[in-house]
Amino acid sequence: MSFSLLFQTRPPSVVRRLIRCLIAAPRRNNNNMHLHDPMGSRKRTIRRQSSWRTVSTSERREIKELRRKFSKEMEALPEHRAQTNLINFLEAHSKQEGFDTPLVSGRTIHKVVPPTPPPGGYTHLMNTEQIRTTLDAAMATFCLHVEARIASLMGKGFYTIGPCGEELLSSLGHAIETNDAAALHYRHLGVNILRQLRRGEVLDQILLDRARGYTVSRNDPVTGGVHCAIGSGAGAPGSEHHDYIVTSTLASQCPSAVGRALGFALANPKECHRRPISLATVGDGSVHNHHFWASYHLARHARHKRVKCPMLFGISDNGLSISYETEGYVDTLFPGDMLVPVYRAYGGDMLDIYDQTLQASRYVRQQSAPAVILYHGIIRRFGHAATDRQHAYLEKEDIQGMADTDVLASGIAQAVETMGAITYPEALDRFLEIQNLVKIGFNEAMQEEKVSREDMLETVAQPMVQVPRLPVDMLCGNDNSLDPTGKGEVMRKHMTRVIEETLRDDPSVVYIGEDVEHGGYYLVTDGLAKKFPGRVRDFPPDETTLLGAGMGFSQVGLTPIVEIPYAKYLDCGVDKFYEIALMNWLTSGQKPNGMVIRLQGFDRGTFGGNFHTHNMLSHIPPGVDMVCYSNGRDYVRGFRNAVAQAKQGRIVVLVDCTNLLNLRHLHDKDRGWERIYPTKDQHPMMSFHDIRRYGTKGKWAILSYGNGVVTSLQARKSLIGKGVIKSEDELDIIDCPYISAVPKGLKEVVRGYKGILFADICKEGPGGNVLSSMITMLHKEELLPNKWLFVGAPRTYNPLGSTATFLNVPDIEQAFMTLSSEEKPRQPSDHEFACDHSSIESIDTANK
Repeated sequence: MSFSLLFQTRPPSVVRRLIRCLIAAPRRNNNNMHLHDPMGSRKRTIRRQSSWRTVSTSERREIKELRRKFSKEMEALPEHRAQTNLINFLEAHSKQEGFDTPLVSGRTIHKVVPPTPPPGGYTHLMNTEQIRTTLDAAMATFCLHVEARIASLMGKGFYTIGPCGEELLSSLGHAIETNDAAALHYRHLGVNILRQLRRGEVLDQILLDRARGYTVSRNDPVTGGVHCAIGSGAGAPGSEHHDYIVTSTLASQCPSAVGRALGFALANPKECHRRPISLATVGDGSVHNHHFWASYHLARHARHKRVKCPMLFGISDNGLSISYETEGYVDTLFPGDMLVPVYRAYGGDMLDIYDQTLQASRYVRQQSAPAVILYHGIIRRFGHAATDRQHAYLEKEDIQGMADTDVLASGIAQAVETMGAITYPEALDRFLEIQNLVKIGFNEAMQEEKVSREDMLETVAQPMVQVPRLPVDMLCGNDNSLDPTGKGEVMRKHMTRVIEETLRDDPSVVYIGEDVEHGGYYLVTDGLAKKFPGRVRDFPPDETTLLGAGMGFSQVGLTPIVEIPYAKYLDCGVDKFYEIALMNWLTSGQKPNGMVIRLQGFDRGTFGGNFHTHNMLSHIPPGVDMVCYSNGRDYVRGFRNAVAQAKQGRIVVLVDCTNLLNLRHLHDKDRGWERIYPTKDQHPMMSFHDIRRYGTKGKWAILSYGNGVVTSLQARKSLIGKGVIKSEDELDIIDCPYISAVPKGLKEVVRGYKGILFADICKEGPGGNVLSSMITMLHKEELLPNKWLFVGAPRTYNPLGSTATFLNVPDIEQAFMTLSSEEKPRQPSDHEFACDHSSIESIDTANK
């Protein structure tokens, strides 16, 4: 590996003096330093924020003893040696007039010089204040990383991914506005710190809070102690913070960042000149991930279609994706792009970084169009993380050479020698002050309480909006009779009507999907795009960016309804779906992203085969409400509830069975499945806890949801015809739409039955159906009746042009006859299992 870029040639002294005379801002009088001013005197008193607590004598003694115990190991850390070398370098420069003192690392002497300006010079220059805050953020970044490694060594720290080598990217934070949305790569900590300083936050508090992240203190304002992540807390009302948390999934910050860029104009259509831009930064390894490319192409496609999308992608290239060498591949990705301009900056020159990023951000802001900026020439120091075994893939000389590349020393030299923004004594004082503050912050954070299991359960999702339960008479059978003036219609018509009603009544609601503007594959959005221009929007066929856009829309204050055209297609965007689900937990409830997701193309059908009739619900992560309605009347009330929950910050998934959309008849030509549209005048919503029962007198029950309710009702009629039961009064059908947990309504009635058949329209077996887990939860709460049986669709795939593999009437008939038989139950089939609670030994879940 070549290290020709480690230290660039210093400009001639005459040129340097000329630059200083022409562009250096007046020096600040150190006697007039305020608390928030960067690079102040290290003798000043630092005010403590209310979130600091006093470390007790015993705690201080414990940390001191730990540091003494691990002193030799600490001194052997390459980060610790580099920190000592930097201090020695600054001390040596502070004692003399000239600028020729080298940086000594072991036995190797390196000459530290400012980076050479680009051939065309700088178009925009930072002023003295900006340079000082940039160095503050860069020094803090380096010191935090050193202490993070030490804390890990002592068993007190749990995150060691390092930002070293990229400290000077901090100046990027000056090139964008504080109200711009930023989602930063985990190595770009300095940018985050600088943005906090620009918001007026106090440096010692920033450092304490970062230490809390590394040590996973429950007082961490970003995640509440569940992870270490770059981002920000919610901020006070009216001063919301716009640094969005980034997970460890490569480039997963990009889809939602593009969503925010697309959502700004929708959220604030009248504020044309005040709209922010959206920034997402990644590393050169992350650009290989589909999250990045899908997002880049969505932004690029928006530019192609002249849709406003002020999106800036920042890519830092250090040549390594952990151990994989990228070898400059990033430079080949964007040559001569006619739609997305590319800017380039040297990652070791804070002035170049600021200049080029400012040019890029101004283009993005003025054109409402995407751009890319590449930060090249970065050398990664100290490996990817503490667990990185660099010796397994790099030569010893390369590892040492990378560790000796002190970009921070070069940046300080630039600030002193080229810009005259600071002196070496001032830089030394400030570095020692920040180093001390970081150590104090870690000493504090290491003693703070960690999260508990109860904390984890409380932050899975936002509190549920309390919706009044429907009266019992409205939940018995077909309740059309309660609204005799209305006209019955199929479920699809009601779905269209309630979506229209929602768009009309709530201007924050937007409906996005694939092919939704012309009505969608099932005509559910028919005519809505014309009635609500710009708020019913088509997206390219990519579920990752579709869901990411929904997430971004939510984060800018919109209420998105995201249509996934077929349930199977959720698999294509499942990474983003899980990230949407966990974001409330990851931000300790501070930054939820509520939305409604519609899954179409589910269960029984002959069109499209397995890929359009998917009947597995494998993705129900914590924090997601999933419902599947069987009729239009319940769907309308349930949809209103779903939107209310989404506005509260919850994620609600509506699973729509294809067979039900246009179903009119339950038996023969009875029009028994048409429903009257429920108005908002009285009982407008259906709670997640409500269940519907067709019959309330039976000693037996069949429980299902969605299309399974229709199949169960048809099976009940068939069972009467075969003489298995005498009348409907013997067998109740329970419609349980809420399938991600056990609703209260079910708990209230389930123990009243002699036996229950759980009829699941999903496939039997692990990871596919929902009623198996419901059975387990009922059993845990001792609510299951003495006898129960499960029946599901067979564990195979669905062929084109056939319904043979879906749960059908004969399946339910046979299962019910087994359940209701007074004799010993037969061996369960491949897609059912049984339990008789009067004899727990009779549980038999074995397949034939």
